[in-house]
Amino acid sequence: MKYYLPDAQDLVDPSFDFDRETRSPDRIRQRDDLYAHEVFSTRAYDGVLLSKGIVEAIGGGAGRYAQAQRLRLLREGVKEFFRVSGPRSSRLHFMGDCGAFTYVKESKPPFSVDDVLAFYDSCDFDYGISVDHIILDYRPDWDEKRFGADGVPKEVRQRQELTIDLARDFLHAHKAGGLRFSPLGVAQGWSPKSYARSVRALQKMGYKYIAMGGLVPLKTPDLLEVMHAVSEARKPRIKLHLLGVTRVEHIAAFKSFGVASFDSTSPLRQAFKDDKDNYYTLDRAYTALRVPQVQGNAKLEKRIRSGEVDQTKARAAEQKCLRMFAEFEAGKRKSRSVLTALQEYELLHSPTKRSRVEAYRETLEAAPWRDCPCDVCTALGHHVILFRGAERNRRRGFHNVWQFYQRVQRGLNRDYSSLTRRSTTAPQQEAFGLSV
Repeated sequence: MKYYLPDAQDLVDPSFDFDRETRSPDRIRQRDDLYAHEVFSTRAYDGVLLSKGIVEAIGGGAGRYAQAQRLRLLREGVKEFFRVSGPRSSRLHFMGDCGAFTYVKESKPPFSVDDVLAFYDSCDFDYGISVDHIILDYRPDWDEKRFGADGVPKEVRQRQELTIDLARDFLHAHKAGGLRFSPLGVAQGWSPKSYARSVRALQKMGYKYIAMGGLVPLKTPDLLEVMHAVSEARKPRIKLHLLGVTRVEHIAAFKSFGVASFDSTSPLRQAFKDDKDNYYTLDRAYTALRVPQVQGNAKLEKRIRSGEVDQTKARAAEQKCLRMFAEFEAGKRKSRSVLTALQEYELLHSPTKRSRVEAYRETLEAAPWRDCPCDVCTALGHHVILFRGAERNRRRGFHNVWQFYQRVQRGLNRDYSSLTRRSTTAPQQEAFGLSV
């Protein structure tokens, strides 16, 4: 089973100095910064999912890609753009989709079938997903007949029918154009029965690979019920892709249902979005130590400007946390001193929130970064567990992606021992702004 990491232009700056918290003045982000697959010496994911909806602005909004980036992507193709061309091209596959969540509020998708086919073909994707319109409602009770009619709202049914019609047009145009990428049709639904109906329709058209959309909000029991119904409708050689679904604890069940691939940004995003589960290990997650920058933290700066917090005291408390933690890592100080410093600073930067001191205690006692063999932790050491600025937080997200991939391999009962050995050459250690 393949894991695809959705792209949102998450890169890290190899020139960043973690002690001085400065970067090279000559740095050019797209030229110099590193993608996760450039950071690791072992595999962290099998492919990249790139959405047309983040490459191009929709409805007057701002896309994630600047115009120069969009033009270069179209000119060079995804493999060259993500720097995996040549000998490394076989390491990653590239899958394209429309990014239906970006236009979920629209009455219809903003892209035509021809637009999407041209995007996939010109960028040289390995796989391309048909145009779809997401259904966010999960209501199996709508399938029940009452007075001779079911309860499915007209708009919801239209979204499913439109998605099926677009998939038919997509496959027809793909065949007529003799395009090289492999096509996936999208199944949308509001119940196990309706998802199974979509899969049957896509199979009948001739799709061999089907993407399951709209499943992200579902609770695990509902998700498994949908996949069970789909597996009964699925023909033996039909492959499934789960859009945006993680649930690694059920990876073996997904495989039995015919799932061949899935994508998710959750491991990356949890590093800096989750309240407590910020740092992955193979068996659990730990809370990162929050030491926000006095200059750069919008909420803290606002409280300083209002006179609620003294800037000098805040700066002293911030620096004390960093100093204490560095001394703890060097074996010169006990965790108790670090916890005291963290608590003192927490009362300044987050006085209204529940204290995280006990979670911090657990993190410090375990010190999981010391045992992690990934390239990020090998290079950064204790910096990886600090919740502080994009360069540390995003690297911790990269670490999470790598650890998540190990979890997937374990769930598939593979021998992943070769994936967890430290590299003897450590080719990327200097790319993290540390002297080694």
